[in-house]
This record gives sequence, structure tokens and C-alpha cells, in this order.
Amino acid sequence: MAEVEHQKLIPRLVQEGNLALLKEQIENNCNLTEEIKKKHFGRSGDTLLHYAARHGQLNILRYFVETLEMDIELFNNDYKRPLHESASMSQRDCVLYLLNRGAAVDCLKKADWTPLMMACTRRNLEIIQDLISHGANPLLKNKDGWNCFHIASREGDPRIIHYLLDVSPSIWDTESKIKRTPLHTAAMHGCLEVVKVLLNRCHYKPDSADKCGLTPFMDAVQHGHLEIARLLLEVHKAHFNARDALGAQPLHQAAVTAQDDSLRFLVLDLGVDVNARATSLQLTALHYAAKEGHSGTIKTLLTLGADLSAKDGKNRTALHMACAGQHAECAQVLLEAGLQDSPDCTGTRAEELVKNSNLLRLFKERNISA
Repeated sequence: MAEVEHQKLIPRLVQEGNLALLKEQIENNCNLTEEIKKKHFGRSGDTLLHYAARHGQLNILRYFVETLEMDIELFNNDYKRPLHESASMSQRDCVLYLLNRGAAVDCLKKADWTPLMMACTRRNLEIIQDLISHGANPLLKNKDGWNCFHIASREGDPRIIHYLLDVSPSIWDTESKIKRTPLHTAAMHGCLEVVKVLLNRCHYKPDSADKCGLTPFMDAVQHGHLEIARLLLEVHKAHFNARDALGAQPLHQAAVTAQDDSLRFLVLDLGVDVNARATSLQLTALHYAAKEGHSGTIKTLLTLGADLSAKDGKNRTALHMACAGQHAECAQVLLEAGLQDSPDCTGTRAEELVKNSNLLRLFKERNISA
């Protein structure tokens, strides 16, 4: 029991930065020194170096390395080194100390993430500069094909984007394994200022598509980032009616994600046909909204002129979609709007797809009133 308590005490002293008591515990136990030099704690398998680096305890980190001669390349269960920890937690003093002690600047953790990639998740320009000045390679990619520029584009700090382009002018010309560019990433995450930099300094092709056929404009629209969508139309000459690999347009994608403002933008501002068909099944935006259970989006589409009785390639209405998904509220909106139940190509009515008790009650009440 005493040993278990001791195992908890040592990491806590490191996290708290209590070097005096830590030294006392170690020096009073002659068998402890060699044990803690290589010991891994908890599910993550962190060493005491990881704790010190993560919490910015430079004096304790120095004590471990210089007095106890601990290996600065010790890794945990995810193959994280202390440099990964200090970089990801913006502990600049620890980063610089480890680098000056010869830590491998491009060491890889699980999924092939480098300390530079970890630093880019925290938007800490100084640490990014420190790592690159010590030889970090900004062009390295992780297992998903992302380099640090992808990550910085997701986080949205234009200062970092400018800096990375200054030190590595070709860094923008990269794709992930599913062919997503940093412009896709910035558009998807709503990073307007980064998108402006990318359009000004880089040379992405309009409507460059990933493996699913998604363009940066589609990413912006289906996540509700309309300022970015407008910028891509005006500056990048993107097409608002491009189709993805399944034949869906931004209109349909916005219906799936319930982006009502995007739908209004597409239909009212850009003149997109609200009843445009998608995929080989000939689905409308109304079908998609009903399938996903977005009752508010159904109402929006109806106000925009969606054809309530539109049928897809299997003769199904939006009511079939709502009932198949057991979306009672959507079915109620459609029925109250005047949509009549009708058989699909197999002769199945929407009511026959119902398993939800609220939906069953809804149809029963309507049948009685009829």
C-alpha cells in the first residue's frame, strides 16, 4: 500500500513543481532513483519527464536530465517524447531546454505526428519558430497525409500561415490521403482570415475536389460559413452548383447539415433551384432534410418553394424518408403542410414504415379525422 501511495506522490510532486520535496523523497530511498528513471505511470505510460515537460516544470526537468541522467527520448504508450508534450502544451522554456540538450526535433509519436504538428494545434508562433530554427521539417506528413500547414489552417491563426509560407513557400501545395487541401480545411472550420491568406498567397485551383468530390465551397456552405462561401465565389471563382462524387450539390449538403441560412443564400441570392435532384436516386433537398430529421429545415425549404410532393427515383416522398427514420416531428410538419401518403415503387406507404409510437399515434389520429 505504501508503494502505491508513493507511486502517486512522485508524479504529483512533479506536476506541482515541488522540487525540494521531490528530491527529499528520492534521496531518502536509495532504491528509487534507478526505478523512476525508466518507470511509466498510468494508462498513458508517461514517464516523469513527460509530466515535467507537460506542466512546464523546467527546474524539475533539468534535475531529471542533468542530475538523474534520464533519457530525454523516453516515450510513452503513444510514442510521445517529452518534446511532444512541451510543444503541444505551449511550454516554451521546456521546448528550448530539450532542443538545446539534443532532443530529436522531428521525433514521431503515434500516427506520425511531430512536435511541430503538435505545436501548430496550439497556435503558438514562438514555439513553431523555435522548432523550425532547430531544424524541424515542416513538409513531413502524418499517417493521414496532413503536414503542419494543414493543421495550422484548421486552427486559424493567419500569423502562423504567413510564417510557414515564408520559411517554406511550397508548403501550401499538399493534399491529405483523401485529397483534401489546406483550403478545404480552413473553409470547413470557418477560418476566414486564413482563407484570405490562402487565396492571396497560394495557387489552389477553383473547385479542387477531395476523394468524395467535396470542394472548399461545399465545405463552407454545409458548415454555415457564408462569408467564406462568398469569398470563394468572388475571389476564387468557385462554382455554386458543382456536384460531389454522388451527384449532390451544395444545396443538398446544406439540407443534410440543417444549415438554413446556407439554403436561403443558395436559393435566394444565387438562384439555385430548390428542387434540384441529387444522386442516381433523384433525391431533393426536402428528401435529405426529412431523412436526417431536420423539421426546421423542412419548413425553410417549403418557404423557399420546395415541391412538397416531389418523388425520388423509387417513387418515395419526403414523408417516406421521415417515417423510415422514425422522425415524428418531420412527418407532422409534412402532413400539416398537406402532403398525402402514397405508395412507393414497391407499393409501400410511408405509414407502413412506422415503428415509433408517436408517429403511429399521429397517423392514427389523422386517419380518424379523415
